[in-house]
Amino acid sequence: MSRIVHVIGTGTIGEPLIGLLCHLKDQLGIDEVTFNKRTPLYTDRSKVRTLLERGALLSTAEETMPGFEKLGMRPSFTTRDAIERSSVVIDCTPSGSGLANKEEYFSSANDVKGFIAQGSEFGFGKMYARGINDDALVPGLDRYLHVVSCNTHNLAAIIKTMALGNGEMPDNLVSADFVCMRRANDVSQDAGFSPSPQVCKHKDERFGTHHARDAYHLFQTQNLDYPRLFSSAVKLNSQYMHILRFRIEVEEPTSTKQILERVLVNDRLALTYKKSANQVFSFGRDHGFFGRILNQTVIPHETLSVVNGTSITGFCFTPQDGNSLLSSVASSCWLLDPDGYEDRLQALKPWFFEEV
Repeated sequence: MSRIVHVIGTGTIGEPLIGLLCHLKDQLGIDEVTFNKRTPLYTDRSKVRTLLERGALLSTAEETMPGFEKLGMRPSFTTRDAIERSSVVIDCTPSGSGLANKEEYFSSANDVKGFIAQGSEFGFGKMYARGINDDALVPGLDRYLHVVSCNTHNLAAIIKTMALGNGEMPDNLVSADFVCMRRANDVSQDAGFSPSPQVCKHKDERFGTHHARDAYHLFQTQNLDYPRLFSSAVKLNSQYMHILRFRIEVEEPTSTKQILERVLVNDRLALTYKKSANQVFSFGRDHGFFGRILNQTVIPHETLSVVNGTSITGFCFTPQDGNSLLSSVASSCWLLDPDGYEDRLQALKPWFFEEV
């Protein structure tokens, strides 16, 4: 049976994901890449044509097929047919659409090995972040996976590396508090820009924002219970990168040197002397895949501080989209080949950086 990966959506995650899957499909063990786009637009035609040239095949709703053909983009499948013939489906549509698509399309597609949703799709399936809870995935049982948001990737990676000693000290975390300083929108987007810093509500009484809530449930998949996680968010008038400020309390006394040693042995974390988002963003633009760094986080190590041995404070940059791309590819490969996916993922190593 052919191994077909289908991506729904061509936005800030969907587009580079389609490109990455096409570029590395042989190494990743994929036979065919298809993608769905809902609306035919002149402004998106160049993007769609480029993805078609890379070898991906287009699908859309039956009623929008004539519109795509009129603009010179020929769909190969209808939306439903593309889903039902796939081995793995990755939903990269805006918040809430993944849950709606699960009800409308996915629940009846019984021959598909698995479905993956992105970001703010709480309740879609088992939460997943590459390198955080791979051991929680159960072949044959976990058919619906929820790749957590880019900032949740970041804070979970910080917790696991700095507080949990890369997983070797699961009882070491006392509490963790994060401030997510989010970019206003992506450089590709016209809408949604904030002209000045805008604080966000604490919608969750226990965890603050969804970032800490999702991290809590992510660790719960490994039967790890960390109830004292809290996150806040503020949207900045910038299009570059998200930044996290963290304060972590631990049981065992540590030092900045020990924290850096833990970071260095984890190749999914990067260090940097850079302190501005534009410089880190520029590095990703120049050296990443589709401009994306695939590391979970980028830590300006000169901002790290350990007070009284048990209070760890610092800043880190979130490689938005990049860490989500990594987990999307990893979960796809796991659904296709649970025993061999680790070896397949070595094809991504050129876009992991020890230093940015």
